[in-house]
Amino acid sequence: MTDHDQNRFSSPGQRQDRRAHPRVKVSAPVELHVEGSGSPIRGATCELSLGGCYIETMFPLPKGTTLDLKLRIDTTLLIMASVVTCDPQVGNGIKFTKMLAEDREALETHLAALQQAQDPDPTNAG
Repeated sequence: MTDHDQNRFSSPGQRQDRRAHPRVKVSAPVELHVEGSGSPIRGATCELSLGGCYIETMFPLPKGTTLDLKLRIDTTLLIMASVVTCDPQVGNGIKFTKMLAEDREALETHLAALQQAQDPDPTNAG
């Protein structure tokens, strides 16, 4: 089957979901610090992965905006990031560009625990 054929039989959401890291639906508090702005933008993720997150907001930031992000999970992670999608009156896709190794490890552990809690164990299917 060609890519064109696969696209005909897949929903738009399936075509867009070609990310390097699996996403988890989770609300985690975030603070966005944009260069030149005096106060942080506070919000929450609606999806989170090792490579980025999606933040719903009525006033999304322009694509290409670089920012410092504070993500609160079990601990507070400091992450350099950039806006990769801007959906007017919906939100922003954020790509993580740099974080400390210990923050990456904490995020990886947190996501693995969330995935395990959200995914049913196939061996328990009756």
